[in-house]
Amino acid sequence: MMGDGFQFLDIVLFAMVAGFLVLRLRSVLGKKTGHQEPRQDAISRRQQEPETDSNVVELPDRNNEVPERNSEPSEEDPTAGLDPNDPLTAGIIQIQIADNSFQPAVFANGARSAFEMIVQAFAHGDTDTLDNLLAEDVFENFNDAIDKREAAGQSLETTIIGIKSANVIEARMDGQNAMVTVKFVSEQVNVTHDAENRVVDGDPNQVTEITDIWTFSRDTKTSNPNWRLVETRSQN
Repeated sequence: MMGDGFQFLDIVLFAMVAGFLVLRLRSVLGKKTGHQEPRQDAISRRQQEPETDSNVVELPDRNNEVPERNSEPSEEDPTAGLDPNDPLTAGIIQIQIADNSFQPAVFANGARSAFEMIVQAFAHGDTDTLDNLLAEDVFENFNDAIDKREAAGQSLETTIIGIKSANVIEARMDGQNAMVTVKFVSEQVNVTHDAENRVVDGDPNQVTEITDIWTFSRDTKTSNPNWRLVETRSQN
């Protein structure tokens, strides 16, 4: 009888584990309707993936209390060191009210991936990838630059040595659109070759530190989780 009891307990435990796995799969994969969801961009994928890095500091539960910060802003927690009345903190809270899945630390990590994808796609002339990641007017600017480069018989070789930082510096709601600006500081090697593979710009042996300020946007009123690059600018 004792053995039968243990067998029954094992069956119950296995059933509970199986049920948990089914729920987890459904939460990750979602339900399919008659319409296929758009392909997710790098940022939204990273936001849905669980963080395994214990150094990542996520925002506390969304309530009326914002803890005081004493340290400087960091990649892990872009709101670190900010006063609760600071415009960045206020903007993040506004976005979280509209989209309770928004986490600045996770977003910043995903923005790194998007940055690398966009930079490499531009260098390779990969307009399909750019079209999925850029707003229409930004895509037109990138595409025009690619067309001019190809018309001149030139090619661009870009190597990202590393991204030194990717910090959220602005956040706000523009109507129903969440707008998040990230400051990227990266080390790159950029070399332009002509049709005969001669270097016409850049130095293959020179690493340059480049600062880019990019703004990403997402419509919080739609089920589309994708963020798109809507503005690029350099540091003043």
